[in-house]
Amino acid sequence: MLKTLTLALALALGAAALPAAAQTAAAKPAAAPATTPEARIAEAVEKLVGRKVDSVTKAPFLGLYEVYIGGDILYTDEKANYIVIGDVYDAKGPQPRNLKEERLAKLNAVKFSELPLDQAFKMVRGNGKRQIAYFSDPNCPYCKRIEKEFASLNDVTLHVFLYPILSPESAARSKAVWCSPDRAKAWTELMLNGVEPKANGTCETPIEKNLALGQRLRITGTPTLIFENGSRLPGAAPAEKINQMLAEASKK
Repeated sequence: MLKTLTLALALALGAAALPAAAQTAAAKPAAAPATTPEARIAEAVEKLVGRKVDSVTKAPFLGLYEVYIGGDILYTDEKANYIVIGDVYDAKGPQPRNLKEERLAKLNAVKFSELPLDQAFKMVRGNGKRQIAYFSDPNCPYCKRIEKEFASLNDVTLHVFLYPILSPESAARSKAVWCSPDRAKAWTELMLNGVEPKANGTCETPIEKNLALGQRLRITGTPTLIFENGSRLPGAAPAEKINQMLAEASKK
């Protein structure tokens, strides 16, 4: 049963090489006993999963505790006897609210002002007043789909972070785009028309820094959009959804 639960947690949290990590955790010298429920829960979950817990806080429902780990949330009781994986909805109002989703949006929020925008190139539409950081892979079909949605956005600046995580070819194309005289034009031609950039890709690029940044921000897929209020939108989304999130970001 323990092995089954451990595997389920690994799959839910995206843990790699869990058995080795768990063995490493078990081999460590015994630490002083945890004294608070939060510390005891963190200790128990770390032993079970073999990964460091980011935070443990009391959830506002059912007497459970929220465990934030690996960019995701799981729930447990005070003694960590039971682990709950999945969404939690507040059904009291006229419209059910996904409490886990709302909480993750806060925990995974990004400080837009701290993003290294010099590692991206800009595509400006209209006055460019509204801003989006856009992590994209040139070989990503969903990125090509969202590029078509961008065409209907007004007064927005897209800061394109080249984030080649799909294949070695992705990296080569990303370098060629960055080394092009007009990066925005080279990118648009590639993504919308399939025209390969003519640059040889041998100039200095920020791609390695972008990959490190994406790992730090736990960006695991493309496209990923980050708005000025710190909220993020993973995956291809229609222009209506992007505009809605732009409007919400402007209220920050």
